[in-house]
Amino acid sequence: MLNEKLKDFNIILASGSPRRQAFFKGLGLEFEIRLKPVKEEYPDRLKHFEISNYLAQLKALPFKDELKENDVLITSDTIVWHNEKALGKPKDEGDAFDILKSLSNATHEVITSVCFTNSNYNKTLHNSTKVTFKALTDDEIWYYIKTCKPFDKAGAYGIQEWIGEIGVTKIEGSYFNVMGLPVHLVYKTLNDMANSK
Repeated sequence: MLNEKLKDFNIILASGSPRRQAFFKGLGLEFEIRLKPVKEEYPDRLKHFEISNYLAQLKALPFKDELKENDVLITSDTIVWHNEKALGKPKDEGDAFDILKSLSNATHEVITSVCFTNSNYNKTLHNSTKVTFKALTDDEIWYYIKTCKPFDKAGAYGIQEWIGEIGVTKIEGSYFNVMGLPVHLVYKTLNDMANSK
């Protein structure tokens, strides 16, 4: 349905994430994947969704001179916000353990920002979901790290994996946002773009 509305657009997803790619396929979209390396750093003054917004926009910059009129570039970034700081991807097993230990028996926020860019349009939106973990034992944390190796995930976990199944006791907001994309907002924004053409 949405794909027919967007037939005059060329959708470009700038993400190597298999989860985000699967979401786009689930929406029935025809899209191409285009990747460019970006150093994911941000100013210390930024807080909360300002960080994910900044990084999503940063990922769009390398493409700005090559977008054609009918191209729509979509970039995104996900952070975990806990105790007034952003938790990124873990550096190693010890870092992953420390991150998950801090999330144990507590509630944190997962924030995903999505940036839509074409030759004359730029819009960034974000979505926040609150996730609560039970008290995780050290054995559970180490088992998860050893078996799932969550080093490519903000906050050192994937909610769709074992630790989410046994550890998450409450979610407030979009489950898919925690997986890396607020699909409902992407769908709405692309619909709005198609309808305004």
